[in-house]
Amino acid sequence: MNAPIDLRSDTVTKPTPPMRDAMARAEVGDDVYGEDPTVRKLEERAAELTGKQAALYVPSGSMANQIAIGVTTEAGDEVIVGEGAHCFLYEGGAGPKINGVQFQVIGRGGSFTAEDVKAAYKEDNHHYAPTTLVALENTHNRGGGFVWKLDSIAAISTMARSLGMRVHLDGARIFNAQVKTGTPVKTWAQHADTVTFCFSKGLGAPVGSVICSTRERIHKAHRQRKILGGGMRQAGILAAAGLYALDHHVQRLAEDHANAATFAERMANSKGIELDPKSVETNIVIFGLDAVDAVTFVGRAKEQGVFVNAVSARKIRAVTHLDVSKAQCEDAAKRLAAIALGR
Repeated sequence: MNAPIDLRSDTVTKPTPPMRDAMARAEVGDDVYGEDPTVRKLEERAAELTGKQAALYVPSGSMANQIAIGVTTEAGDEVIVGEGAHCFLYEGGAGPKINGVQFQVIGRGGSFTAEDVKAAYKEDNHHYAPTTLVALENTHNRGGGFVWKLDSIAAISTMARSLGMRVHLDGARIFNAQVKTGTPVKTWAQHADTVTFCFSKGLGAPVGSVICSTRERIHKAHRQRKILGGGMRQAGILAAAGLYALDHHVQRLAEDHANAATFAERMANSKGIELDPKSVETNIVIFGLDAVDAVTFVGRAKEQGVFVNAVSARKIRAVTHLDVSKAQCEDAAKRLAAIALGR
C-alpha cells in the first residue's frame, strides 16, 4: 500500500511539535468572562492585522461568518454573494436558519463586479427583501483558490456603501492572498465592515477563527457567539496555536502555492484531465475529468492512497498544505493521472 497523501483540504493538518509546545505552555483563564490572557492577545493581534478596533475568537469559520452576517443584517434582509460562496454553500443553511437572511447569487465562478452589485441591489420597500450586505470570499475556495484583485474589492465596497449596504470579507484564507500578492491583510480588510479569517486552514492550527470589526459590532458578536454555544472557557490552549501560526506559518504558505503549481502542471499534462495550470493561484487545484465520474474517481484514488474531494459530477478539488511535500504532490499527480485514464 502506498503511503497516504491527503489533499482533501488544508484543514487536515496536524499541529507541529513546536505548536503543541506553545499550546501546552499557554496561560489560560475563563474566556467567557473575558479572563483568558492568551485569547485576548490573539484577538488584539487579529484586530491589529486587519486594522479593525476589536476581534472575537470563535471555534470555526462557519460560526465566524454567520456571526458577522448576524451583526450586519436584520432578519428578512438579503445578502449578495458570488457563486459557490462558503457562507451560502458550505454552512448548512445557517444564513436563513440562524440569521433569517436570504442569499442572492451573482457573477460567475465566485467573482462579480461593482456593476453586478448595483444591478442586484433591492432598496428597502414592502415588496421584497432589502439588500443590505455584500459578502466577498478571498481567496475563493470553489473558485479554485483565486485571489480577488484589490481594485475590484475596492470598487465593490464603494458601490455597496453608496447604496447604504455593508461589506463582509470572508478571509478564511486571506493570508494566502497576502503571500501571493504581497498585499497586507490590513489593505484588503479596509474595504470591509467585518472580516473573518481561519487559523485551522493553511495556517495549520487545529481549531479556531476570528471576527474583526468595530468595538460595537464585536460587542454584539459576543452575544451571537453565546447564542450559538461558541464560548470555550479556557480557550487559550487553542488560541496559543493561532498565535504560533501567525508567527511561524504565514510566509511558508508560499511553499503550498508552489506545490499546488507543481501538482497542477503534472496533472495538466495527463490525458483525461481538464486543467489550465495558469488558473492555479494559491493552494487549491480544481480539475475536470473526461473518462470517469468524480465519485468513482475519489473512490479509486482512495484505494491508491490519495485523498481528494469531488466538487461536482466531473470535477475534483485537491488542496496543498504544510503536511504534504513537493515530492508527495508529484507522486499524487502520478497516481491520479493513471486513474483519470480509467486504469
